[in-house]
Amino acid sequence: MEEHVKAALTEDIGFEDITTENLAADGDLLSASLNTRSDGILCGSEVFKTVFKMLSNDVKIVFYFKDGDEIKKGDKIADISGPAKHILTGERTALNYIQRMSGIAAETKKYRDAAAPYPVKIVDTRKTTPNFRAFEKYAVKTGGGSLHRFNLSDCAMIKDNHIKLAGSVTAAVNKLRPAISHVHKIEVECDTLEQVKEALECKADIIMLDNMSLARMKQACELINHAAIVEASGNVRLETVRAIAACGVDIISSGAIIAQAPTLDLALDI
Repeated sequence: MEEHVKAALTEDIGFEDITTENLAADGDLLSASLNTRSDGILCGSEVFKTVFKMLSNDVKIVFYFKDGDEIKKGDKIADISGPAKHILTGERTALNYIQRMSGIAAETKKYRDAAAPYPVKIVDTRKTTPNFRAFEKYAVKTGGGSLHRFNLSDCAMIKDNHIKLAGSVTAAVNKLRPAISHVHKIEVECDTLEQVKEALECKADIIMLDNMSLARMKQACELINHAAIVEASGNVRLETVRAIAACGVDIISSGAIIAQAPTLDLALDI
């Protein structure tokens, strides 16, 4: 986290904050409050604190909520006090982290709540911001979601292009299984019921139903009958997630909970 924050501050400050350095004297102090202008889920408080910590140990921050707490429009989230130049220089970077992460946590909770009557997990995908994945996945967990593979080494996922490369689902699974560790699962992306049957015959650990209609998804779940973990993916939106959950899948993966999450409106008011 500190390495990432250092890089973010270096990017934002450049050679120096020419505005603040020429307006704020060394002895100038400021007090500010972190307030929310919209309802949501708080996420990223430790990163927020780390931004100011890396600029100065004299910046003091007191949070009144913890990550995962629901926050309402008008709530005061934290108090910040200390040297003016460090608060003003770090403000934008700190807000960028906490606004983005809180927005993802809030969006994830919406999806989880929509699917709540069903015993299904809402999980993320690898559709993340480059070099920001750890923060985004932490935000998904904070919002009540679960995690898919963190990177390409976590799970052998055979997607449509891999199937084209190998020639068939069976050929891909048979080539992979003896080459990977016994602790790694094999997941197969299936577009048709024929591929689902083939994945079952190959004893795939996870079968992903990709962009299937609800009717086809129900058929696939009945066909699999708990012989593998069933994941639904593709065309997952807030308005469709409940109906997908009702089909009987175990996992619903959505890139939208990260990629389409709006930034939560938080402000640092002096």
